[in-house]
Amino acid sequence: MPVPRRNRLVMPALAVAAAIALGCVAAPQAPAGQGEPAGQRKPAATRTADTADDPDIDGTDTVEEFQGDVGDAREIAEEYWQKQFKRSGLDFQPIAELIPYGAKKQVGCGGQALGLNNAAYCSAGDFIAYDANWAFAAFRQIGDAFIFYLLGHEYAHAIQRRLGIQKQFTIQQELQADCMAGAYIGDMQKAGRLRLADGDLDELAAGLEAVGDDPGQPWFAEGAHGTARQRTAAFSNGYRRSLSPCKLS
Repeated sequence: MPVPRRNRLVMPALAVAAAIALGCVAAPQAPAGQGEPAGQRKPAATRTADTADDPDIDGTDTVEEFQGDVGDAREIAEEYWQKQFKRSGLDFQPIAELIPYGAKKQVGCGGQALGLNNAAYCSAGDFIAYDANWAFAAFRQIGDAFIFYLLGHEYAHAIQRRLGIQKQFTIQQELQADCMAGAYIGDMQKAGRLRLADGDLDELAAGLEAVGDDPGQPWFAEGAHGTARQRTAAFSNGYRRSLSPCKLS
């Protein structure tokens, strides 16, 4: 397969890094027919009044490029995990849907509405959903590496479910997903499917530091993702050493 149309991961300025919060919803498995209905995908990101006049947005990346990167990130994640499953003698099943949404309560997971400024894997419907306006704004201000990390992290939760991985604490689940996202990006770079521009790794590490839990957040708290140092270390371990440090088995 050729390298994707936009084949480099670029993260220029971390202008909105502090606003990034990767929330991950994993609702109990819903009975058949009670997941998010197929065919009700929301429109992908469009420029809003809030983003159109934002002086921090440089205008160099378009909605079409954003949509292309989302599609590329999903395609490469599924290619990666299909190969990993095949090596282990397992059948790989892609996620059911990748759903953009634009309003609070527009998408639900197991009876729980997904909030704004967020992305999540929902085990009840086996889909990944993301706030399209938020993701597009971050894409324009940070760069396309954010999209590949975002999809890689959430897809890792789908893989955890497929492998039956359920940690005792949320933080364990999240740091493992960061490690898996690092392995996906690092391994696909080594395979020539992704190319990183100079400085991307340093900037990606800085972005991971910005999304660490607030100081004082108990590590055992429900929803904890890890400190900046923990998240950076988890991603870096996966990027450098593939899936071995992620301890999937």
